[in-house]
Amino acid sequence: MANTALGTGGNLMQALKTRMHWHQSRQKVLAENVANADSPGFRPMEVKAPAIGTGQANVGLARTSAGHMDLSGRRDGFDNGRAHRFETTPSGNAVNLEDEMGKVAQNQSDYQLAASLYSKGLGLMKIAIGKGR
Repeated sequence: MANTALGTGGNLMQALKTRMHWHQSRQKVLAENVANADSPGFRPMEVKAPAIGTGQANVGLARTSAGHMDLSGRRDGFDNGRAHRFETTPSGNAVNLEDEMGKVAQNQSDYQLAASLYSKGLGLMKIAIGKGR
């Protein structure tokens, strides 16, 4: 039983570590997008998020009331598709600084959350093996 708990904790810690590395890579790409906001013909780039949790137990949302939104694949007025860029300068540059700076701020916040969770997890592991406090 203890091995299972440590294995789960290890998987969580590895997932957080992977997520932090992804946020670091994404920050670099977003910074390049901002830096090239005036470069003719430049198209902003994005880093694909890692697939974390594949092979794990599926966790889904429970619809406990008829008034809750159904996420079974119907769109219900929401377009989950990738938004098309609508601003392109005459020079062909498609960087929208407002969008990119919003992504930078969200990425930084998400990285800080993952780092905090990672740090807390390490602290809990130290307590579990008797090295904490």
